Amino acid sequence: MKVLALRPSGEIVGEVRAPPSKSYTHRALFVASLAVGESVVTNPLVSRDTTATFGAIKGFGADLELLEGFAIVEGREPRVPEDVINALNSGTTLRIATAVGSLVKEGYSVLTGDDSLRRRPMQPLLDALSQLGVEAWSTRRNGCAPVVVRGRGSLQGYCRLRGDVSSQFLSALAIAGSASEGETEVEVVGELVSRPYVSATIETIRAFGGLVSFDGRRLIAGGRGVRRGKFNVPGDYGLAAFVMVVPVLLGGSVRVTGIDPTLPQADATIVDVLERMGARVKHGEGYVETFGSTLEGIEVDLRDAPDLLPVVAILGLFAEGSTTIRGVKHARYKESDRLAVLSEELKKVGAVIEEFEDGLSIANGTIKEAVLNPRDDHRLFMAFAVLSAATHGKIKTLGVESVDVSYPNFLRDIISLGCEVLEFGR
Repeated sequence: MKVLALRPSGEIVGEVRAPPSKSYTHRALFVASLAVGESVVTNPLVSRDTTATFGAIKGFGADLELLEGFAIVEGREPRVPEDVINALNSGTTLRIATAVGSLVKEGYSVLTGDDSLRRRPMQPLLDALSQLGVEAWSTRRNGCAPVVVRGRGSLQGYCRLRGDVSSQFLSALAIAGSASEGETEVEVVGELVSRPYVSATIETIRAFGGLVSFDGRRLIAGGRGVRRGKFNVPGDYGLAAFVMVVPVLLGGSVRVTGIDPTLPQADATIVDVLERMGARVKHGEGYVETFGSTLEGIEVDLRDAPDLLPVVAILGLFAEGSTTIRGVKHARYKESDRLAVLSEELKKVGAVIEEFEDGLSIANGTIKEAVLNPRDDHRLFMAFAVLSAATHGKIKTLGVESVDVSYPNFLRDIISLGCEVLEFGR
């Protein structure tokens, strides 16, 4: 396994185009696959996670052609997959595809993923599908993949859904429901986490002519199906955050372009977090520019943006005073238990950390040399890589193999800003 260290090779300066949004790529491709006829999705993200979605929609019978900068999707009514649908490491793919399996007229869809994905919860979605008259179950009866779904040709009726585990369950029901002629009504029970992701789902469905409404407690989707169309994937704030913080910690300035603040993105809150911590930030139409800054610790609730947990934790290491992150219990159900891993790994470098059920308190200490293990979690790898650069290579990290899950060009972009990557054997 490779061990990497990053360090500045000169002044940190430059411009990077934000990678396309992973969330919108998943949603746009699934909705397009359910709209009969040809749709075009421009600026899709091509990564390991979205490759899982490419395979899933083709498994259900849609045609997909990837060209430079866009994808052509020939949507069809979902059919029984000829093989098991492998969602790889992508929770979004697994959850949306499970709901899409209910739209198959006859037969069974079998869905699975890698070892990490087979540990992520699915039971709230399976329970909701059961209430809607769809037979869906975990083959190991542990509430995780592999799962089997018996199609019934449509998704309609009423169900109740837990909201505190993942918003992806609600997004999955919204997408499958929107493709049905009847209506799917979902009542959210308890607190809904990551609500902006549901807003992103709704915007995507509406872009393809689908009917969907949500008042924060009750979602209603469907009634006329979805129609072929065009959708442009915006830049991803959450992935771009790993670039935005580099000059903040190392000095210099970087402009991130290609982002669209008019479309809902949970991780757009990174701009607010940076400003609250005292970072110098300039933002205009389609860009965010960040500069070398002195940071102050803050208390922040990331309930709606749990994917920002790793990068905000790294910022907290370099802030004056302590930084407390709350509301992210659901980050324990990601590619890793991110709260536990961050707590364990950052203590190795001398951070003063207190772990809560739903968050962390982090303060800087005397930085010590260490090799960090992100547990094959792409966002933790990128956070640890930024930490390595900020310590001029004093901190090293494993896990480069995971970066193609979401941001294959991450290291290339960091190098373009004035960093170098050193590789060590292990």
